[in-house]
Amino acid sequence: MSGRLSPLAGKLAPEGQLVDVARLRDAYMDLRPDVGVPAQRVAFGTSGHRGSSFDRSFNEWHVLAITQAICEYRAGQGIDGPLLIGIDTHGLSQPALESALEVLAANGVETMVSKGGEYTPTPAISHAILTYNRGRTHGLADGIVVTPSHNPPDGGGFKYNPPNGGPADTDITGWVQKRANALIEGGLREVRRVPLAQALRASTTHEHDFLDAYVSDLANVIDFDAVRASGVRLGVDPLGGSGVHYWAPIADRYGIDLTVVSEVVDPTFRFMSVDWDGKIRMDPSSSHAMQRLIGLKDSYDVAFACDTDHDRHGIVTRTTGLLLPNHYLSVLVDYLFRHRPQWRNDAAVGKTLVSTALLDRVAKRLGRRLYEVPVGFKWFVEGLFDGSLGFGGEESAGASFLRRDGGVWSTDKDGIAAALMSAEITARMDKDPGELYRQMTDELGRPVSERVDAPANTEQKAKLSRLSPDQVKSTQLAGEKIEAVLDRAPGNGAPIGGIKVASANGWFAARPSGTEDIYKIYAESFKDEAHLQRLLEEAQAMVDHALNAG
Repeated sequence: MSGRLSPLAGKLAPEGQLVDVARLRDAYMDLRPDVGVPAQRVAFGTSGHRGSSFDRSFNEWHVLAITQAICEYRAGQGIDGPLLIGIDTHGLSQPALESALEVLAANGVETMVSKGGEYTPTPAISHAILTYNRGRTHGLADGIVVTPSHNPPDGGGFKYNPPNGGPADTDITGWVQKRANALIEGGLREVRRVPLAQALRASTTHEHDFLDAYVSDLANVIDFDAVRASGVRLGVDPLGGSGVHYWAPIADRYGIDLTVVSEVVDPTFRFMSVDWDGKIRMDPSSSHAMQRLIGLKDSYDVAFACDTDHDRHGIVTRTTGLLLPNHYLSVLVDYLFRHRPQWRNDAAVGKTLVSTALLDRVAKRLGRRLYEVPVGFKWFVEGLFDGSLGFGGEESAGASFLRRDGGVWSTDKDGIAAALMSAEITARMDKDPGELYRQMTDELGRPVSERVDAPANTEQKAKLSRLSPDQVKSTQLAGEKIEAVLDRAPGNGAPIGGIKVASANGWFAARPSGTEDIYKIYAESFKDEAHLQRLLEEAQAMVDHALNAG
């Protein structure tokens, strides 16, 4: 396989590898993008525009142009309520916030920033938008989240959430992207902007207590009474992310036994053990990145972590260590649909095409409809908003679900709620999620899976995204008859930007990443490890052929 494990994987990064934050921020201010270079253009992937100031792919000009484009979009759509904006702890997030505020104030946009300059998790922004808009038909709020999610410390990211609270759909991001690039090409002459000090003093700039609003409402999602009564011992590692100061108030407010492993915030993220490829990446689903919490697993009944913007989760149990995201999501779905009687009887289970097929079996056993969509949380927004989806989740450890009464909670991924559900599950079932997963797979089959990531440039990613069923000439997959070859999702018919091939006991999918210069091959077998390796080999051969074609 082309994804090779770095000798640094799982170890602390050497000092020389840590990002120079001052230089990173200087590059943000000083380097200008060339829209004639594809990699330097504004480009919205599955979760907004991302890049690095060193590569001229996330610089001041990008943020100024995107913010102006958002101002023009919301004006054109009649969105005239407050815009709620929050940041994570990446080194580029604060400069990007300041750039955005200069444009928002100049455009007269009512803007809500976090009280006291507190970092703001993605789910807290989504929750705030939905809470503000509840019962309103006009003057609706929307939001911006400044985050590159779990990406390395030199990354920056900028994401727009419309009034439905979730990630913007492609019709919105396509318009914003095109307008932003035009503004950059025009030398930002059409961008309205005031100095930062003036923006902060503007009558349109206000503070909002995102933390208290989110934490005080969590009891409508999590059964804290059960957690508190059980005495279950919990640990959390915020990984230096935007929810770092949320966990202690959660423990205090609800009286649960929750220990915060570390509240250190450092934009170099020097406390992280590095990921599979030798890069620092705050990915709570990676065993290489999660070494600190894995080492503490015996100290707690269940422990968890979230990525930098707290929209993803990682669950560590005493019995199994770090659970794979697919394993925990299967347990979570099975539990939620059995213990949320107020949810609609027809509420479906949402999953992406590259999530485990065990979810298909769980949904079938529960008697629930399966809603299978392409990669990207935006596909779950509408269903979570109207309650027709009880749950939406991705194999990359992103998920959200309804309030206990079946109402909308967050239409973006919520790593905090998903993590806390592991405490409720342990308290109510008297077994941790690892034990429950073993029990479930004894009944439904035990899959083995693997994801291979490998470098891919823009041209190679474009080739992979055009893979189609007619390029699959074989009728067999790892010794079994091919039952489906998909380039569109069964749930909504949307293109998947790659291909998925399935047989009775296995499948693989190949697609380029929407946020990083890599491609991904996913494979899963319900037979054994040897069968899984055959699936990966056949998938790799197809990808190699696609990359070398033409």
